[in-house]
This record gives sequence, structure tokens and C-alpha cells, in this order.
Amino acid sequence: MKDIYLGLDIGGTYIKGVVIAENEVRYKSIVETNDHQGEWQQAAAKILEELIGKIDAPVKCVGLAAPGLTDNENRIISCMPGRLEGLEHFDWSKFLNQDVHVLNDAHAALVSESQWGVAADFQNVVMITLGTGIGGGLLINGELQQGFLHRAGHVGHISVDSTRDSRDITGISGSLEDAVGEATLLNRSLGKFNNSSELVTAYLAGDTWATYVWLTAIRKLALGIVSCCNVISPDLVVLAGGITKAREHLLDPLSTFLDLYEWRPEGQATPIKLAKFEEFAGAIGAALFARSQTVAP
Repeated sequence: MKDIYLGLDIGGTYIKGVVIAENEVRYKSIVETNDHQGEWQQAAAKILEELIGKIDAPVKCVGLAAPGLTDNENRIISCMPGRLEGLEHFDWSKFLNQDVHVLNDAHAALVSESQWGVAADFQNVVMITLGTGIGGGLLINGELQQGFLHRAGHVGHISVDSTRDSRDITGISGSLEDAVGEATLLNRSLGKFNNSSELVTAYLAGDTWATYVWLTAIRKLALGIVSCCNVISPDLVVLAGGITKAREHLLDPLSTFLDLYEWRPEGQATPIKLAKFEEFAGAIGAALFARSQTVAP
């Protein structure tokens, strides 16, 4: 193999890793983040070591996706309040002893889908990642938009319920992240459901409370999507992240709410697709971003 790139995606629950070479994914791996034990750095080093052990050629560079805002050089996460303590200003190149390029995790997911995935034929795309938190990314005229302070595309921090007194990690009230993200599910369900898998299982069994919690979240997701469509007017909206494992149990009610709320000039609805790479979208995108930053000698 030649021109080998590694991608890591640091999430609140899992760390995912991939090896890409010759325009394809060669290996994948996943480990628990162990954020609650404060061991997420060691988990990242472990998965990198595991992936390097699978290849017989040097790694050109590493791409790393993580929540938060990157610095202007895409070398560190410069701002990440509230989660993964110690992530801010953590020097990944020094820690991993590799040339590491860092990208926001949702931006990375968008890179993977826009280059190799379901958005490959689209120029204007909104990506929404549905997981522990809610992230997002914008592709405008075929280019990833990072924006001022690399804050662009943070769809999770738009407000879908301004009447709420509570504020999310950015200070906004009634954010999409608080309405849908798995990090708030235990609180939103009054302590009944720990994760989306439990919630969807109960929903499919006809549990009234689960139905309310699930459909309330999806309604607010629909409001967030149509708000983005009204501002950005994308050719496509891509959904990624662990919550999309619900597939039709997510998409069917989402479609119902979009029928109610979306502005559709001349009857044209904005297409919605699930990410091709599912939970590995961020890791693949990180590797592809790192490849794009490599300057040929």
C-alpha cells in the first residue's frame, strides 16, 4: 500500500478509527471512549496503535475528528466546553507522535459524504450528526465552510424552543442539541431511558411515554432541518450519527413533520438521506481531510 492515511473520530461514547489507502477504506476499528474514567487520550492512542499494526507501510499523516472548534491551522481543538475534559488545546501531533490534522467531527462527516458518500453529486449540503450531541456542517458550492472561529454549521446550537429557561453549552436556550442529543435523553425522559436504542425499542412496543419523547425530539429535528433549508437552501440534507440507526423509525415520522413544516416552492421537497458511512463518517472524513492538507514534496 502507498499513501496511507489514518482517521480517528473522538466521540463521547466511542472512538472510531480507519485506514484509507488508494481511495478506499482498508481497515476499521472502534473502542469505548472511557470519557467517564478520564482515559480518552489513552483510548485514542490504543486504536491508533491497533490500526498501524494492520499495515505494512508508513503512515503519511493522521486526521482527527472531535467535537468543538478547531484553531485556524486545524491542529488542535481550541474550544470545547462541557465534555471531554482536557480536549481543549490538547496537542495531538505531540501525543500521537504523528502529523495530525484536526477537524470538527461533523465537518469531518460532511467531508466523507461529500467526497465518497451520498452527497458526492451535490454542491450545497447540510450535514446533521445525531449522537451524544448534535453537530453539523455546511458545503457551499462544493467547499466545506468552517467560517469565522471555525464555528460554521453548528446546527445543534440553533434554537427550536426559545421558551425554555435552560441553556445549552453555548448559552442558547432550547437548542436542537438539548432537544435531540443522547446526552440529554435521560433528563428528557425523566430518568426512564438511558439511550436511543432503549427509547426506540419502547416506542415500537407502543409505550406511551416513549412515543411522546421520541416524536417530540423528531418534531424538533424537523423544525431544525427546515430552518436550515430556509437559510441555506441546500440541494441535500444528510443525517449521520448513532441515532440514525433507527432508520425508518426515524425517517418515517420525520417525513410526516417535514410535510407539515417545510416550505416547498413549486412542490419541491429538499431530499433527506442517511449517511453512507454511518458511524464511521467522521473517521473517514478526518482521513480525507488530512490527505487534502498534505503537500506533495
